[in-house]
Amino acid sequence: MKLQAINLLNKQKINYKNEILAGLTVSMTMIPESLSFAILAGLSPLTGLYAAFLMGIVTAFLGGRPGMVSGGAGATVVVLIALAASHGVEYLFAAVALAGILQILVGAFKLGKFVRLIPQPVMYGFLNGLAIIIFMAQVKQFKIFENGAEVWMSGPALYIMAGLTALTIAIVLLLPKLTKAVPASLVAIIITFALVYFFQIDTKKVIDIASVSGSFPSFHIPQIPFTWETLQIIFPYAAVMAAVGLIESLLTLNMVDELTNTKGNANQESIAQGTANIVNGFFAGMGGCAMVAQSLVNIGAGGRTRLSAIIGALGILFVILVGGRVIEQIPMAALVGVMMMVAIGTFQWVSIRLVNKMPKSDILVGILVAAITVILHNLALAVLVGVILSALVFAWDNAKRIRARKSIDERGDKVYEIYGPLFFGSTTTFMEKFDILEDPAVVIIDFQESRVVDMSAIETLKKLTERYQEHNKQVIFRHLSPDCIRLLDQAKGFIEVNIDTDPTYKVMPKD
Repeated sequence: MKLQAINLLNKQKINYKNEILAGLTVSMTMIPESLSFAILAGLSPLTGLYAAFLMGIVTAFLGGRPGMVSGGAGATVVVLIALAASHGVEYLFAAVALAGILQILVGAFKLGKFVRLIPQPVMYGFLNGLAIIIFMAQVKQFKIFENGAEVWMSGPALYIMAGLTALTIAIVLLLPKLTKAVPASLVAIIITFALVYFFQIDTKKVIDIASVSGSFPSFHIPQIPFTWETLQIIFPYAAVMAAVGLIESLLTLNMVDELTNTKGNANQESIAQGTANIVNGFFAGMGGCAMVAQSLVNIGAGGRTRLSAIIGALGILFVILVGGRVIEQIPMAALVGVMMMVAIGTFQWVSIRLVNKMPKSDILVGILVAAITVILHNLALAVLVGVILSALVFAWDNAKRIRARKSIDERGDKVYEIYGPLFFGSTTTFMEKFDILEDPAVVIIDFQESRVVDMSAIETLKKLTERYQEHNKQVIFRHLSPDCIRLLDQAKGFIEVNIDTDPTYKVMPKD
């Protein structure tokens, strides 16, 4: 019988066994990644572990998406490498705290919902690019340092590492077919660890990356001059980090929503991410955001509530304070195998099957977003470029759809029935529909199937009425929607239009 209880905070049942095991698995997979990114940024390994713990624990309690895992993500750390190299780690801590403030403002002003504007091809490209990054990061674990240089493994070392990785992948793949009582990834790590430990197999371990032992993070105000010049230095980095962190976090939130058929709160998550980064800045953490790979590990292992994320964060703290020597002996092959399977699961294989069914523009957007993500490791830029390109494609497609049906009414007036939105992209095509010289003295433009969208459209209507006036002809606008009339009212003084009052048809009662 499953041990279950009612979670009063989330009003959902908790399967304690699944949540605890999922949290332990998450902490196992997060440790080497946090260490690797901290070392990549030239920071102390403990800075990465502190970030994993602090991000995880704060967002677990305050976040808007139960089951999602946050930690010291590489996407945000990469942004700060240049700052740490040029001004030192204290400036990095200050930038992380400032990024947190910016993220809280996004949540407070309820701007998190705008992540919904990200089109599906951009999502596909983002996840596919991220999957490639995760996979390639694991491939790099097959390198070792010899004589101060990083070289690929060879001989027995390579065979052992590859064999243990293959064993881990096989367990992750096959165990769920036998039982789902325990997370396959956790079992794979334990079995591989046991083989290496009891048979004294010489292979690359977590200790070969860095030591994971330390003390509880202590309060620390960044040692920087609080001046305008300092703000000018750290603000650009903080702004980019805040954007990257929120984009990755909210995209991950959407992904977990789809996997669990539940709904998270984007604005609450933004505030939680910001709070966690502020805490990082004052407790010597490198900051971070939601982690796609670890969230997938958590969901795959059965984690659905805040408890699994809390257990994952506490597991990292336990490793820092007590269990460092044990975790340091875990073979990297076990963690590499688990993360490779996560990368394979993250990749949106359905996007390949849909290639022949998707518009070419959507395929181009997906490939471009994935390429920018992989090459530049800049998720914010990748998503921004994807959204802009998608918007331009949308505008171009709608610009081509504006049409005009022409007719003469019973009074001899020329009627143009407009179909499609009138906006900056369609104004040129719209103007080409009118025959000013040949039209009669009164021209009626019917917008029942159209909308006046922006200032470019108003400018176009102004030009059109002026051209007709030059030939002593009158233009009447009919069936304008309330929002179109409101837009024209706001432009009074810039454009004066003759709006026809729509006729009201009444049914005569029977005698």
